[in-house]
Amino acid sequence: METTTRPASPQPTGAPRWVAQFHRPSSASWEVCAESPHRAPVEYALGEMAHTVRARGSDLVVSLWGPKDGAWQRFDVSTANAATPEPPSAGPEEPSTLTERMSGRRQQVLLAGLSKAGLYDLAPDDHAAVQALVEQLDETTVRKVAQWLTAGRA
Repeated sequence: METTTRPASPQPTGAPRWVAQFHRPSSASWEVCAESPHRAPVEYALGEMAHTVRARGSDLVVSLWGPKDGAWQRFDVSTANAATPEPPSAGPEEPSTLTERMSGRRQQVLLAGLSKAGLYDLAPDDHAAVQALVEQLDETTVRKVAQWLTAGRA
Protein backbone atom coordinates (compact mmCIF):
# COMPACT_ATOMS: atom_id res chain seq x y z
CA MET A 1 0.00 0.00 0.00
CA GLU A 2 1.11 3.51 -0.69
CA THR A 3 1.90 5.32 2.55
CA THR A 4 4.46 8.02 1.79
CA THR A 5 2.90 10.37 -0.79
CA ARG A 6 0.29 11.91 1.52
CA PRO A 7 0.73 13.96 4.68
CA ALA A 8 1.11 11.90 7.82
CA SER A 9 -2.14 10.86 9.41
CA PRO A 10 -3.07 12.57 12.66
CA GLN A 11 -2.71 10.64 15.89
CA PRO A 12 -6.09 9.27 17.02
CA THR A 13 -7.63 10.60 20.22
CA GLY A 14 -8.45 8.66 23.36
CA ALA A 15 -6.81 5.66 24.93
CA PRO A 16 -4.37 3.77 22.67
CA ARG A 17 -6.01 0.94 20.74
CA TRP A 18 -5.64 -0.32 17.16
CA VAL A 19 -6.94 2.28 14.70
CA ALA A 20 -6.74 2.32 10.90
CA GLN A 21 -7.21 5.57 9.02
CA PHE A 22 -7.53 6.16 5.31
CA HIS A 23 -6.77 9.29 3.32
CA ARG A 24 -9.73 10.78 1.48
CA PRO A 25 -8.20 12.70 -1.46
CA SER A 26 -11.40 14.63 -2.26
CA SER A 27 -11.29 16.43 1.08
CA ALA A 28 -7.57 16.01 1.82
CA SER A 29 -8.50 14.51 5.18
CA TRP A 30 -7.96 11.30 7.14
CA GLU A 31 -10.89 9.21 8.39
CA VAL A 32 -11.03 6.25 10.76
CA CYS A 33 -12.03 3.09 8.89
CA ALA A 34 -11.51 0.47 11.62
CA GLU A 35 -10.69 0.29 15.32
CA SER A 36 -10.43 -2.45 17.91
CA PRO A 37 -8.52 -3.31 21.07
CA HIS A 38 -6.90 -6.10 19.00
CA ARG A 39 -4.71 -5.72 15.91
CA ALA A 40 -6.03 -8.64 13.84
CA PRO A 41 -9.58 -7.31 13.20
CA VAL A 42 -8.20 -3.94 12.12
CA GLU A 43 -5.72 -5.54 9.73
CA TYR A 44 -8.47 -7.78 8.39
CA ALA A 45 -10.67 -4.73 7.75
CA LEU A 46 -7.76 -2.98 6.01
CA GLY A 47 -7.24 -6.00 3.77
CA GLU A 48 -10.91 -6.13 2.84
CA MET A 49 -11.00 -2.40 2.21
CA ALA A 50 -7.83 -2.53 0.08
CA HIS A 51 -9.32 -5.36 -1.97
CA THR A 52 -12.54 -3.42 -2.59
CA VAL A 53 -10.83 -0.12 -3.40
CA ARG A 54 -8.37 -1.75 -5.79
CA ALA A 55 -11.20 -3.67 -7.48
CA ARG A 56 -12.70 -0.27 -8.26
CA GLY A 57 -9.41 0.82 -9.84
CA SER A 58 -8.28 3.21 -7.10
CA ASP A 59 -5.34 3.33 -4.72
CA LEU A 60 -5.79 3.17 -0.97
CA VAL A 61 -3.63 5.27 1.33
CA VAL A 62 -3.82 4.08 4.94
CA SER A 63 -2.18 4.55 8.30
CA LEU A 64 -2.19 2.11 11.21
CA TRP A 65 -1.94 3.30 14.82
CA GLY A 66 -1.72 1.11 17.89
CA PRO A 67 -0.59 0.88 21.49
CA LYS A 68 3.08 0.54 22.37
CA ASP A 69 4.29 0.92 25.95
CA GLY A 70 0.98 2.58 26.89
CA ALA A 71 1.22 5.29 24.22
CA TRP A 72 0.21 5.75 20.60
CA GLN A 73 2.60 4.36 17.98
CA ARG A 74 2.27 4.56 14.19
CA PHE A 75 2.99 1.21 12.52
CA ASP A 76 4.20 0.44 9.02
CA VAL A 77 1.43 -0.93 6.83
CA SER A 78 2.38 -3.32 4.07
CA THR A 79 0.18 -5.20 1.64
CA ALA A 80 1.13 -8.52 3.24
CA ASN A 81 0.06 -7.76 6.78
CA ALA A 82 -3.02 -5.76 5.78
CA ALA A 83 -4.38 -8.60 3.70
CA THR A 84 -3.77 -11.32 6.24
CA PRO A 85 -4.27 -10.95 9.99
CA GLU A 86 -1.45 -12.05 12.28
CA PRO A 87 -1.87 -15.53 13.69
CA PRO A 88 -2.66 -15.47 17.40
CA SER A 89 0.17 -16.39 19.75
CA ALA A 90 0.04 -19.60 21.74
CA GLY A 91 -0.47 -17.76 25.05
CA PRO A 92 -3.56 -18.87 26.98
CA GLU A 93 -4.74 -15.29 27.58
CA GLU A 94 -4.76 -14.47 23.85
CA PRO A 95 -8.20 -14.82 22.21
CA SER A 96 -8.56 -16.92 19.07
CA THR A 97 -8.63 -15.15 15.71
CA LEU A 98 -12.36 -15.75 15.33
CA THR A 99 -13.12 -14.55 18.87
CA GLU A 100 -10.97 -11.48 18.28
CA ARG A 101 -12.65 -10.74 14.96
CA MET A 102 -16.15 -11.08 16.37
CA SER A 103 -15.26 -8.92 19.36
CA GLY A 104 -13.79 -6.33 17.00
CA ARG A 105 -16.93 -6.39 14.85
CA ARG A 106 -19.21 -5.90 17.84
CA GLN A 107 -17.06 -3.01 19.04
CA GLN A 108 -17.09 -1.38 15.59
CA VAL A 109 -20.89 -1.68 15.44
CA LEU A 110 -21.27 -0.02 18.85
CA LEU A 111 -18.78 2.74 18.03
CA ALA A 112 -20.54 3.40 14.71
CA GLY A 113 -23.87 3.63 16.55
CA LEU A 114 -22.38 6.05 19.06
CA SER A 115 -20.91 8.14 16.23
CA LYS A 116 -24.27 8.30 14.47
CA ALA A 117 -25.79 9.37 17.78
CA GLY A 118 -23.31 12.27 17.86
CA LEU A 119 -20.89 10.84 20.43
CA TYR A 120 -17.45 11.03 18.80
CA ASP A 121 -14.89 11.84 21.49
CA LEU A 122 -15.24 9.07 24.06
CA ALA A 123 -13.58 9.15 27.47
CA PRO A 124 -11.66 6.13 28.81
CA ASP A 125 -14.64 5.07 30.94
CA ASP A 126 -16.83 5.20 27.80
CA HIS A 127 -14.42 2.83 26.05
CA ALA A 128 -14.54 0.56 29.11
CA ALA A 129 -18.36 0.55 28.91
CA VAL A 130 -18.24 -0.30 25.20
CA GLN A 131 -15.77 -3.12 25.91
CA ALA A 132 -18.03 -4.48 28.67
CA LEU A 133 -20.96 -4.54 26.26
CA VAL A 134 -18.83 -6.22 23.59
CA GLU A 135 -17.80 -8.95 26.02
CA GLN A 136 -21.33 -9.56 27.36
CA LEU A 137 -23.61 -9.26 24.31
CA ASP A 138 -23.94 -11.27 21.12
CA GLU A 139 -23.71 -9.59 17.71
CA THR A 140 -27.47 -9.42 17.13
CA THR A 141 -28.04 -7.62 20.44
CA VAL A 142 -25.14 -5.23 19.78
CA ARG A 143 -26.63 -4.37 16.39
CA LYS A 144 -30.01 -3.70 18.03
CA VAL A 145 -28.38 -1.34 20.56
CA ALA A 146 -26.62 0.46 17.69
CA GLN A 147 -29.97 0.76 15.88
CA TRP A 148 -31.51 2.34 18.98
CA LEU A 149 -28.64 4.82 19.22
CA THR A 150 -29.06 5.77 15.58
CA ALA A 151 -32.84 6.08 15.87
CA GLY A 152 -32.48 8.26 18.96
CA ARG A 153 -30.46 10.78 16.95
CA ALA A 154 -32.99 11.07 14.11
